[in-house]
Amino acid sequence: MIPLPIKRLSTGFVCAMVIHTAEAKTIHVADHGVIPGQDATLALTRLIHHIDGEKNITLVFPKGTYDFYPENASDQYRAVSNHDNSLKRIIFSLAGNQKLTIDGGGSDFIFHGRVSPFVLNRVDGATLKNFSIDWKRPFQSELKIVERNTDDRSFIVEIDPEKYPYVIKDDRLYFKHYNWEDPFGANIVFDPKTGAPIHDTRKYYIHPNSKIKATAAGKNRVKIESQISTPPPVGTYMIVYGVEPTSRLCPAIDVTHSKDVVIENVQIYAAGGMGIIAERTENIHLNNFNVTTRKGSGRLVSARADATHFIGCKGDILIENCLLEHMLDDSSNVHGAYVRVEKNLGNNQFLCAISHPQQWGLTFAEAGDKVAMLSRETILPFAKTTVKAVKKINEQRIIITLSSTPKNLPNVPMSLENLSWNANFTMRNNTIKENRARSVLITTKGKVLLENNYFSSHMKGILIEGDNHYWYESGAVQDVTIRNNVFNNIGYAGGSRGYALYASPMIRKGQRMGEGRYHRNIHFTGNTVKSFNGQFIFARSVDGLNITGNTFELSKDYPTIDTKPPAIDLHYCDNVTVDQNTINGFESTMNVRISSDTEHTHVSPGQGFVIGE
Repeated sequence: MIPLPIKRLSTGFVCAMVIHTAEAKTIHVADHGVIPGQDATLALTRLIHHIDGEKNITLVFPKGTYDFYPENASDQYRAVSNHDNSLKRIIFSLAGNQKLTIDGGGSDFIFHGRVSPFVLNRVDGATLKNFSIDWKRPFQSELKIVERNTDDRSFIVEIDPEKYPYVIKDDRLYFKHYNWEDPFGANIVFDPKTGAPIHDTRKYYIHPNSKIKATAAGKNRVKIESQISTPPPVGTYMIVYGVEPTSRLCPAIDVTHSKDVVIENVQIYAAGGMGIIAERTENIHLNNFNVTTRKGSGRLVSARADATHFIGCKGDILIENCLLEHMLDDSSNVHGAYVRVEKNLGNNQFLCAISHPQQWGLTFAEAGDKVAMLSRETILPFAKTTVKAVKKINEQRIIITLSSTPKNLPNVPMSLENLSWNANFTMRNNTIKENRARSVLITTKGKVLLENNYFSSHMKGILIEGDNHYWYESGAVQDVTIRNNVFNNIGYAGGSRGYALYASPMIRKGQRMGEGRYHRNIHFTGNTVKSFNGQFIFARSVDGLNITGNTFELSKDYPTIDTKPPAIDLHYCDNVTVDQNTINGFESTMNVRISSDTEHTHVSPGQGFVIGE
C-alpha cells in the first residue's frame, strides 16, 4: 500500500491527501442508475446501502441537476443538537465508512420536502466536494410589503404563488410546502437594498401567538392585520419561517461521531436548519464552503439557522475562504455543553439532565472523558475528575459515574462540563454578512484564532459567552486571538446589540459572579471597527484582555444613536490593556467605563478614549 502523505496546516489540522491506491475504489453513480432529470433517490439509496461500512470509496457524479424526494429515502430517528429531533428521511445516509469521498462534479443537488441531505455518522476520513445543496421550495416564505396603514397598523403583502404557494383559511394565512402547511410563524423583515435584516427589526416583529388576521386583497395580495406597533416599510420583505418544534428539522449536513471531515467547494443555497451541524467529531476543515442565496433565485434568505455549528468537538476546526450570508441565525458557533446535576445518587453517581429541548439526545460524555464539576450559582468549577461510566435513561436523562469526587461536595446546584472535547478553532479569510443574529459565537477551551475576516451582522460581532442556565452551552475560553478583521456596522438590529466583541458569561436570576474570572486571555488586536453606534467592546469576568492597535471609525450607513454609551465597558475584569488604538470621525472622545470591581487596568491617554462613567 502507498502511504498517505500528511499535510499539516498552520492550525495543527492534519489532512490526509488522498492518493488512490490499488485498494481504492471509484464508483460512477450513473452506472448504478443515479442520473439527472428524474427522482434519483431510490437508486442512490440502494447504492449507499451497498457501500455501507466500506473503505476507500469515491462516488463520482457527472455534472447535472439531481432531484431527491423523501418517499424512497432511508429513515432514522435522529437527535440533532440545536434542531428538532424526529424520524428523519435521509438522502445520503453515510455510516461506518473510512476514507469516503463524494465528488459532485459541479452538480446541483435539489431536495424536496422534509429530508436531511447528508448524514455522516461514525465516518473516519470523509471528503464532500464540488456540489450545491438547494431545495425546490425553501422552508421560508418571502412576502413583499406593497402597502401599509399606520393608523390601523395593517399592511398588504404581495406573494409569488409559484415560489411561495399559500392559502387563506378562516382568516389565517398558511404556506404550502411539499406535503404540509405552515401557519404564519416566526418572522423578520429584510431590506432588499442591503440584502440584510432591516435596521431596528424589532419594531416590525409579529409574535406568532398574537391575533393575526389575513384577508385577500387582490391578485396575489394579502392584507395582514395584527397587533404590530409599526407596519414594515413599503418595498421591504417579511420573511416568515414556521413555528417550533417543526421549523428546524432539516440541516443540510449533519455530522456525528466522525473524524477528519473535509468539505470543499460546496454551496448551501437553502436548509431547513443549519448549513452544517457537527457533534462529537474530531477535525473538520471547511474550505470554500458557502452558505448564500443562488444568483437569479430572487431569494433573500439562505439557511433557516446557523451557517456552521459545532458542539462537543475536538481536534481542529478550520473555516477558511468561505462566504456565509443571509442566514436566519449565526455564521458560526463553537461550544461544549453543560449538563445539570439533578440528584446525587451516592457512590459517585449522579443523575444528570440534558436540559434544553434542542440538545436532548446529546452524547455529553463517554467513559474516560475528563469533566469539571461546577456550581450553577457562580458558574465556576470546583473540581476535576474522570467519567467512569455513562448510562442513558432517555433523551433527557443520563446517569454518570465519576471516578472520584470531593469528600465534601458544596451544597449548591451543580453542573458537569466535558473537558476532553474542546476544539481548537481557526477562522480566516471569510466573509460573514447580511445575516440575522451574530457573526461568531465562541465558548471552547481550545486555541482560537480569528483573522482576516469581514464581519457585518445584525447583532453582536464576536460573542464569547457561556450559558449554564438556558442553552447550557459551555465553556470559558482560555486563549482567543481576534486580529486583522473588519467589523462593519455591527448591531443594526438596534439597541445595545452593536458590540464588535462581547465577552461575558450569561448571568440569570439566581446566579452571581464567583471568586475568580470566567474567561481568560482574549486578544483584540489590529482590527478595523466601522461603527455607527459607538459601541466597541463589552467585557465581564475576563482575566487578561488586550485591546491594542485597532482602528475605530465612525460609519454613517445607519442612524447614529443619541445616547453616548461606553465605547469600552469593563466589569469584574482583571489585567486589561487598552493601548495604541486610533479613533476616527467621532465628534467626542469615547468613554471607557471601568467598574469598581475591575482590577489592573491600563488605558493609554491621548488616543481618543477617556475613562469615565
